[in-house]
Amino acid sequence: MNIHEYQAKEILRKYGVHTPRGEVAFNVDEATQNAKELGGSVWVVKAQIHAGGRGLGGGVKLAKSIDEVKVLTSQMIGSKLVTHQTTSEGKEVKKVYIEEGLDIKQEFYISIALNRSLEMPMIIASSSGGMDIEKVAKDTPEKITKIYIDPTIGFQKFHGRELASKLELSKEITNDFVELVSNLYKAYYENDADMIEINPLILTKDNKFLALDAKINFDDNALARHKDIEALRDFDEEDKAEIEAKQSSLSYVKLNGNVGCMVNGAGLAMATMDIIKYEGGEPANFLDVGGGANPQTVAKGFEIILKDKNVKAIFINIFGGIVRCDRVANGILEAAKITRVDVPVIVRLDGTNATEAKEILKNSDIENIISASNLSDGAKKAVSFAKGNK
Repeated sequence: MNIHEYQAKEILRKYGVHTPRGEVAFNVDEATQNAKELGGSVWVVKAQIHAGGRGLGGGVKLAKSIDEVKVLTSQMIGSKLVTHQTTSEGKEVKKVYIEEGLDIKQEFYISIALNRSLEMPMIIASSSGGMDIEKVAKDTPEKITKIYIDPTIGFQKFHGRELASKLELSKEITNDFVELVSNLYKAYYENDADMIEINPLILTKDNKFLALDAKINFDDNALARHKDIEALRDFDEEDKAEIEAKQSSLSYVKLNGNVGCMVNGAGLAMATMDIIKYEGGEPANFLDVGGGANPQTVAKGFEIILKDKNVKAIFINIFGGIVRCDRVANGILEAAKITRVDVPVIVRLDGTNATEAKEILKNSDIENIISASNLSDGAKKAVSFAKGNK
């Protein structure tokens, strides 16, 4: 689960991580009032969307007067912001964060995430903050430093001192930096975060560390024990089809292709998308209907997939283990009657009673359901139909 920058900063402040003063605004009047209450002569107007790269996309602007705050806010709210982490359509900005301007001495990057191969948290830091960290890693990898935290002992001060040394921090600010990283790690661990990223972490001219930006992602599976965090969810920022799928106990992620996928099992779903790519196509989604596929789940799967107008064909790839293939075949036919499906549906069924299932599909009177003999055959047919071929 993602949250907005202003929400992430509220959480970090509870753990002793300092941030610039700021307030969220949903309209121009609120933004103007926030700027006046913050005082000063410089403010930053930040678009609040669930995507990185806002600055490069024009979503972070400096205002040197109250009138500029008004103008920038009116330009941002209601606009579509396009970044490297959004689709080409962008995301609508519905709120902005008005923040005080600060004198910056130096910018750093710091993040905490799970290294799955080592099965332990990893802290990444760099003296090149405020930049695209992927570009820094590619062009100047020597500026990236990583340390790994053994979860049996957790974060220790020597970890922080090691990072400070690699970042070449002076003795005067090392202790403050160690405390900052310790607080970040505590926030990461106690809230079951997938990732915490501060870019940039700034050092002001009076040698104070502040999180100028903040991004936190949380593990959905742990939200049951973090009701306060779950309450921060902004459904306007999430794909409507993904929300609907979750409510129906389906695992769905929208992608950018034109071949809809309906599969039982996450591993098989990944393999299905891979082979569609291998055959020259582009998957439109990841959709796992689970081990107990039935007419209702298949019908809901059709409905969700077809909300995407880019879908030109649907590839159903089911392995019958827990559920028999003949039942799935009958379920597909019933679902096709429940939900109008006006694109070709290529079906590959394997496993228990697969032969009977193929006969059921062969003898059906639904013209746009096409049986596939195996995985490769199904992928080829799905890609071909999606391209407009027969």
